[in-house]
Amino acid sequence: MPSSLRLIVFPLVILGLALPPALLRAQEAQPPQQQQDDKQDDKQSGQSGQSDQKQPDAQPTKKVQETAKERRRREAQLHKELDTPYKKWLDEDVTYIITPEERSAFLRLQTNEEREQFIEQFWLRRNPDPDSPENTFKEEHYRRIAYANEHFASGIPGWKTDRGRIYIMWGPADEVDTHPSGGSYERPADEGGGETSTYPFEDWRYRYLEGIGNNVEIEFVDPTMTGEYHLTMDPSEKDALLYVPGAGLTLAESMGMSDKTARFNNTDGTHMAQPLGGQPESMSEFSRLDLYAKIQQAPPVKFKDLEAVVTSRLVRNQIAFDYRWDYLRITSDTILVPISIQIPNKQLSFQEKDGIQSATMNLFARITTLSGRNVQTFEDPIVHDIPNSLLQQSLKGFSIYQKAVPLSPGLYRLDIVVKDVNSGNVGVVNTNLRVPRYEDDKLSSSSLILADQIQRVSAKDIGVGQFVLGDVKVRPKMDSTFATNDNLGIFLQIYNLKVDEKTHKANASVQYRVMKDKQSVLKFDEGSEQISQRGDELTLEKALALKSLAPGKYKLEVQVTDNTTKESITPTADFTVKAATATP
Repeated sequence: MPSSLRLIVFPLVILGLALPPALLRAQEAQPPQQQQDDKQDDKQSGQSGQSDQKQPDAQPTKKVQETAKERRRREAQLHKELDTPYKKWLDEDVTYIITPEERSAFLRLQTNEEREQFIEQFWLRRNPDPDSPENTFKEEHYRRIAYANEHFASGIPGWKTDRGRIYIMWGPADEVDTHPSGGSYERPADEGGGETSTYPFEDWRYRYLEGIGNNVEIEFVDPTMTGEYHLTMDPSEKDALLYVPGAGLTLAESMGMSDKTARFNNTDGTHMAQPLGGQPESMSEFSRLDLYAKIQQAPPVKFKDLEAVVTSRLVRNQIAFDYRWDYLRITSDTILVPISIQIPNKQLSFQEKDGIQSATMNLFARITTLSGRNVQTFEDPIVHDIPNSLLQQSLKGFSIYQKAVPLSPGLYRLDIVVKDVNSGNVGVVNTNLRVPRYEDDKLSSSSLILADQIQRVSAKDIGVGQFVLGDVKVRPKMDSTFATNDNLGIFLQIYNLKVDEKTHKANASVQYRVMKDKQSVLKFDEGSEQISQRGDELTLEKALALKSLAPGKYKLEVQVTDNTTKESITPTADFTVKAATATP
């Protein structure tokens, strides 16, 4: 018989002796993941006990143990507070395939929106083709649950049974040897040979399981004859004649070379007979325990790595650049996100040709979900040409780029790579991008953008080109620093104002306040009749002269009040005023 891994379980009678009935019932009532956490904590507790015997004052070990218990109690409380759909998802839908780390992270989430996003990412991380709209892993998982409920139910739903759990986690076995009525059974050599009679049982064989190995065999036994098979570590548990003296003997016992009572003297908790020809490695106590533990752990998750253009260049971050993003509502489910990137010209390498100094940068940016699914990728060259005579002056300035991307509300990862073509230098940014959700009936606003340039565009350029937001070009001042002889550009959109049914217009008032050290140094008001208005939306476009402000740090507050509902919001933005630079 080929070498194989076999699964065997300690007899229930031993577990009954080891644990009080009440404790057994309490453990059975726990979710599978909770039982796994309990075992881990018990293991830590045991290790702590050994450490305490050697070092009575070893406080750090005790602290680790207390932290683990506190974590488990906290997660149990959070579990109770979950809404029913999310509790069902955690305890039924994915209870066998979610990792302990994922379970802990899910329980710490605060809002249903975060939980929905987590669930989406959970399935995407397991999708063999993240760019496909269909998630074959998810579809297969729920197919397995349906199959388990249809074929393995036995007074309890099929997904709760041992066969259902293994089927859901690892899929259908490559080979199944089933004995639904038990009966006569010829033992293999590694079980001692000889003939006996058995309870119903099934042997499942997997050619390969990731993280476990090749030729994996597991066994399920129904000793109660009720149709409820359980996973076993002991091949002798299926022997219906085990406790009948003189019946169901092995070959060695039938030839008088061994006594049946010797089976009950095993130190590994089983009642296995001595194998013929020596014990294979797969039948050793430690191999069986190792397999029993691994087969019940969540299958490993395959992660999709980031593209090499992002990961491999992290160590070559030789260009420092500024970046920012803003949010403007398109619909409640679609948000326009302008992403602005500004690079100091002094970091670029210029090459002269025909009296023109030229620098070229290649920009790559990618937006992905946290699970790695690609949402948006854009690549553009940024070319900066300047006459020789103006090069030194240009080195004091910046090159700025913007790409506006429509996104759904949620949390994303933003990766930006900028490469100087002439020098080969690279700059990299990896950060999270949280796109807000705009509620339909709540007064809200876009990002408050402080700009060094706000101007109308022609009809043919509406919505086209960099920095164009609708019919206005708004170039953000990346460092929010303005000279006293500059104008401070203000751009802000207001959403969900109450519209009068007769006039079909909103009635709102706007107050601009410039604050320094929590004191108002400049203030003026505006009414909605003076502001560009479209239905329940206002667009504020203002140029504020700064000549009356001394150099220093300030805060701009824009208080918008809906005079119909009396609802008010106050977006703010910090900025700095510096002394005017003398012109040569």
